Amino acid sequence: MGMRLGGRTKAAVGAGVIVLVSAVLAGQAWADSPAAQAARAQPLVPDTPCSVTAKSCVDLESQRAWLIQDGKVIRGPVAIASGGNGQETPVGHSLRVYRKEQDHKSQESRLPNGDPAPMPWSVFFEDGGIAFHSGSPQRSSAGCIHLEPADAEAWFTYLQIGDQVQVVKASEEQAARAALRG
Repeated sequence: MGMRLGGRTKAAVGAGVIVLVSAVLAGQAWADSPAAQAARAQPLVPDTPCSVTAKSCVDLESQRAWLIQDGKVIRGPVAIASGGNGQETPVGHSLRVYRKEQDHKSQESRLPNGDPAPMPWSVFFEDGGIAFHSGSPQRSSAGCIHLEPADAEAWFTYLQIGDQVQVVKASEEQAARAALRG
């Protein structure tokens, strides 16, 4: 009986290791993507984890965001809430604003009465309807970036179609940049 349990444990651990190794390799491939390499070749905006090519920077670890113009912070850091509970906000170095909608209604999230949830000041930057929008920075989203109403309006006003958005984890950026320096 103990042997069977041990055998099953080994098989389960073995499968977990394969999954873990695959995830690490996939993460490494992403970390070495051309977009990540290009971003890391640029200087950082002071006091942010993003490069000077970004117009908006999001740090998922600290749950903060910035607006950037010509390599300088013009707003921020501001508090945000990103995705959670299996609906994490995607990380990327060359995400682009592709749509803006001042009074957007969600097709995925519903209010308790069944109506589409409002997403005021929406600035979409990633497939799947991922956007900056007004929402509680104390409540995780379904992948979007929640901003206080005044901040959401500022993001909506400043960001234009085609602007670069970087969504990163600061500690991973630091480690990748340190590895580049040798």
